[in-house]
Amino acid sequence: MKLMIASDLHGAAPDVSALLQAFDLSGADKLVLLGDLLYHGPRNDLPDGYAPKKVIELLSACKNRLLCVRGNCEAEVDQMVLPFPVMAEYAVLHVCSRTIYATHGHNYGPDRLPPLQMGDALLSGHTHVPTAHEKNGLFFLNPGSVSIPKNNTPKSYAMLENGVFTVYELMAHTPYLSITM
Repeated sequence: MKLMIASDLHGAAPDVSALLQAFDLSGADKLVLLGDLLYHGPRNDLPDGYAPKKVIELLSACKNRLLCVRGNCEAEVDQMVLPFPVMAEYAVLHVCSRTIYATHGHNYGPDRLPPLQMGDALLSGHTHVPTAHEKNGLFFLNPGSVSIPKNNTPKSYAMLENGVFTVYELMAHTPYLSITM
């Protein structure tokens, strides 16, 4: 199974449009969204092209190919306007003979681990900084942010295919970092 993974869209319609174009071209089976889909929250500046209603429209068009978890900016009202589930705190995926715990990152993260075993992976967003590393037999994967990157990193998304997690720059679609799990 080939997965595209993205996080922290924050209602930026042009960036979400670019992400979905990349998704269509990628041949990925599913788009895993790690939360913060519509709103920017009080700690972030308003992203360029902020248009949550347009993002609803864009994401709704591919609702059957989405797997989403709740971010810290999601609220019950978001579920009322989105025709696909967004309120799960986490999802457990079995991909490439590994267990992957997918969450936004505000409750569970590298410093507060969910129940993982040697060789498992924690897939999270929230920090807006892409990462891919192994520590003590666990893999830590973060696709960065589609709309509001931090620490001088590019707008980004990731692909997981054949045990390789690769982060791509959103606009150039060029690899930024990668790890083999």
